Amino acid sequence: MRERVKPVDRWSVRAIQLALIVAFVGARELGVRWHAADATKGLDPFFFSAPSQIAATIAGWWQHGYVLGDVFITMEETVLGLFVGGAIGIVRAVLLASSRWLGAVFVPFLVLFNSLPRVTLVPLFILWFGFTLWSKMVSAIVLVLFVVFFATYDGIKDVDPTLIANVRVLGASRWAVMRHVLVPSALTWIFSSLRSAVGFALIGAVVAEYFGAQAGVGYRIQYSEAQLNTSGVFGGLFILMVLVFLINLFFEWLQRRLLVWKPQD
Repeated sequence: MRERVKPVDRWSVRAIQLALIVAFVGARELGVRWHAADATKGLDPFFFSAPSQIAATIAGWWQHGYVLGDVFITMEETVLGLFVGGAIGIVRAVLLASSRWLGAVFVPFLVLFNSLPRVTLVPLFILWFGFTLWSKMVSAIVLVLFVVFFATYDGIKDVDPTLIANVRVLGASRWAVMRHVLVPSALTWIFSSLRSAVGFALIGAVVAEYFGAQAGVGYRIQYSEAQLNTSGVFGGLFILMVLVFLINLFFEWLQRRLLVWKPQD
């Protein structure tokens, strides 16, 4: 008999997480203020901006209308790159995993391409597509595609061959096996890879904004670095973390809705 695992109390987890955040923010604020009182101790605000100053910087951006505009642009680049790259990765993984011959031919090439430091290709994308949405989106796609592909490919290859054989004995076509057995069995792998790929999509978009953009969170961080504005750098990073957190919440909700047969934590 399978032992029942006691579910984790979510409220206690949230309380501990909130306490850790408060402790970290409070310690950093006190460290900066301590340095203001004694220059030989604490955290130098030139290198470690105080949370209160970071919040003031973000508030100033909000008043000037920068936050919503930058977030919209970066989110557009990230979401498009995430879904296009994810779709390409999933389709390619299904095709190669369902055919031993295709997998044997093409997977080694994908492994080879995956070894490339794809961030270094961003200048090429800007050269090809200019300082447009396309260059940012393609930068996100090439980072997302391989993460989703290999996770989905491994998930499909992990399906029990006996299950596939039994379904085929019942008269299921190759398309039916793919639709009703392979893809549903790999959904957990797919959602796990998409949640991991959120950060990669954001990295691709932000790095492309570093090289050339007139707006966006990456542009705001780069501009702050040029001005030696530590508060602006940390403010932009904080906004990026919030964006990733919100996108991750969306995928958690979507996974619960689609994987109704899976037990929830």
